[in-house]
Amino acid sequence: MKAPIKVTITGAAGHIGYALAFRVASGEMFGPDQPVILRLLEIPQALSSLNGVGMELEDCALPLLHDIVLTDDQAIGFRETDYAILIGAKPRSKGMERKDLITENAKIFSSQGRAINDHASGDVRVLVVGNPANTNALIAAANAPDLDRTQFTAMTRLDHNRALGQLANKTNNLVADISRMTIWGNHSMTQYPDIGNCLVKGTPALELVSRDWAIDHFIPRIQRRGAEIIEARGLSSAASAADAVVDHVHNWALGTPEGDWVSMSVASDGSYGIPEGVVFSYPVICKDGSYEIVQGLDLDEFSQSRLKASEKELLEERAIIADLL
Repeated sequence: MKAPIKVTITGAAGHIGYALAFRVASGEMFGPDQPVILRLLEIPQALSSLNGVGMELEDCALPLLHDIVLTDDQAIGFRETDYAILIGAKPRSKGMERKDLITENAKIFSSQGRAINDHASGDVRVLVVGNPANTNALIAAANAPDLDRTQFTAMTRLDHNRALGQLANKTNNLVADISRMTIWGNHSMTQYPDIGNCLVKGTPALELVSRDWAIDHFIPRIQRRGAEIIEARGLSSAASAADAVVDHVHNWALGTPEGDWVSMSVASDGSYGIPEGVVFSYPVICKDGSYEIVQGLDLDEFSQSRLKASEKELLEERAIIADLL
């Protein structure tokens, strides 16, 4: 039996955390032969709900779940953890300005970054889900000086999966038939879902759909999908977000399929003209717990303008919280 992997989930009693914990414990994230220890972290006001999550996990009798730690103490929650999934964040309330939301969440993620630095495994992998995810990942990484910034990522896999689903529907194919989908930029309305390099059963996607459809329907549909779901069910995405967390970490830990890539928001290294100092979504290939940004893709003038729009937004967000970096 392998040694257990320690996984911390913040906001674990929330909708996404609840949907996620059972899937991690069942083996979907790391494989059917990899035991896990769950460290579930919440704010004090949510501890009662968190206890209920712990009871249900026990009642599932999951053979790969070696232990459950329920806590509101970051030192305990992040102790020697191998993977930290940061979901808990302050939601935007009525009348709150975007700047205020960024500032409030910056305080949360700077604190968590320090706790991860002080208590987690030196090889910890961190995925930030709580919004604004890209800038929150930047803040957490900046407050973990003993760790490399490549150990911190933010999630655009939900956008990536949404894009796969929409293209599959449009072309009357299976998601499994599609490869090389890309989400560039920020997890926001400036993100750029890009099918310029996408293949459907080996055929370029733009030979199967029109460029007008891609620009006028596909891109805005992915950008607005979260709002569309809120309008339909009265709540934000939870099951699909948890599914995207599983996919993101699974590929990061175990690798991407041969000949394909996935979308991850990572610390920019200057690739495609995006300056260092922001967390930007790129196409990446994962292997052995590391990732590499896919290089050499041709971007036309339209695509470059979309990347620049996301870059501008991320630099504006960074300026708001510059004192915490």
